[in-house]
Amino acid sequence: MLNMFKNFVREEEGQDLVEYALLLALVVLVVATTLPTLTTAISGVWTNVSGQLAGGS
Repeated sequence: MLNMFKNFVREEEGQDLVEYALLLALVVLVVATTLPTLTTAISGVWTNVSGQLAGGS
């Protein structure tokens, strides 16, 4: 039983999954913080373009 525990502690195969999960969490955090700003900017551009098209006809 002690040997099984030692092998479990030394085994490094599961590290990749944890690293990918942390990377994914970081990407989600960055997207969640920048999405409202990006949405506002796109909405402003869309309103400007719509106003220019409506005023030109």
